[in-house]
Amino acid sequence: MKEYVDRAQATAHAAAVVEAYERYVNPSRARLARLMGTDDIEWEAEGAVVRTARGREFIDCLGGFGTFNVGHRHPKVLEAVTKALARIPISTRVLLAAPLAQLAEVLAAITPGELQYTFPVHSGAAAVEGALKLARAATGRKKIVSTQGGFHGKTYGALSATGKRSYREPFEPLVPRFEHVPYGDEAAARAAIDEETAAFIVEPVQGEAGIIVPPDGYLRAVRQRCDEVGALLVVDEVQTGFGRTGYMFGCEHDAVAPDIMTLAKALGGGIFPLGAFVGTERAWRPLIEEPYLHTTTVESLISFEAALATIRVLQEEQLVERSAREGAYFLAELRGLAREFPDVVHEVRGRGLMIGITFARDGQAGFVMAELLAKGVLTAFTLNNPLVMRLEPPLVITRRQIDTVLERMREALAAARQVLG
Repeated sequence: MKEYVDRAQATAHAAAVVEAYERYVNPSRARLARLMGTDDIEWEAEGAVVRTARGREFIDCLGGFGTFNVGHRHPKVLEAVTKALARIPISTRVLLAAPLAQLAEVLAAITPGELQYTFPVHSGAAAVEGALKLARAATGRKKIVSTQGGFHGKTYGALSATGKRSYREPFEPLVPRFEHVPYGDEAAARAAIDEETAAFIVEPVQGEAGIIVPPDGYLRAVRQRCDEVGALLVVDEVQTGFGRTGYMFGCEHDAVAPDIMTLAKALGGGIFPLGAFVGTERAWRPLIEEPYLHTTTVESLISFEAALATIRVLQEEQLVERSAREGAYFLAELRGLAREFPDVVHEVRGRGLMIGITFARDGQAGFVMAELLAKGVLTAFTLNNPLVMRLEPPLVITRRQIDTVLERMREALAAARQVLG
């Protein structure tokens, strides 16, 4: 694409892109872009900053819904994938792939407990599909217990576990033997997890439900119940993994190790899509006995190199610790704003740099998001709860950038109070 330095050219090209979206991608997506003022073209990005073809600059407080943990275009990740691209980008699937072996070894080292084996995929939903299949095969059982409000993806198995009825109903009947219980309710989970249960699948913090943080000890309780009845614990770390919550993995807050963990989003370093499910030897037994029981055609060596570089960056730059520190500061300041604007903000909650702001009334979240967009801050709703605005910036966001966001947030909240009453 031509680099647009002329505003008129950039504006004309943006209009053409919106029209192409309307005709060839999805007309509702195009209308929403016009309504929200996002009818511009993302052009370049670095760190926690995104720039458009028209020259607008945004602080990215969305972070690709937890994808850009090491920031946009981290130079060490770019260097790793460039070298891989020049050498061999896609595996032959006949010979062995050294980057996959290296990544699997690293994941075994940094994940909690006895997680040992890795199967790479291309998305979080694909990781969940593999995890659910593996749980049924390993236990010989069919029942899967999930949580209300949980989000695990929209392919058939993952959608069956996802806890929002409106997403499931158009595609029913889905995969049978799925049961949903209230999130964070230890008694309900214990009652549902029984001798017929293959697995309990759960997020350490519910993302799309509105950044819902469970009570301390909740994951330990469901871990204990799974052990009592021989069920597997599947922890979905697609959004919470790789430092997002102030821990390398969200389940470490409760010092819990799952039998299977699903990964994606940040794993590819914001450069290439990559997911994985990781399991213990017990869980992996069906795949050890029959390695072609679950397969995928394309293995991207570029994505494996991106993941290896991403993990090195997280460790070398101490981004997990940074997430905990800057997240605590961000949360404290946002809670101060909530006390200042109680008629607009109902609650602020989160862990690390995974933060949700619940608004007091319908319409306020969208108004504040639009105000922030106009002021150069990117945010979004949580998918299952439009009253909640999420903040999931890259973990490399600076204190100065956070303070700028807070200043613009205060202005947006004041505008919401004035305009909406």
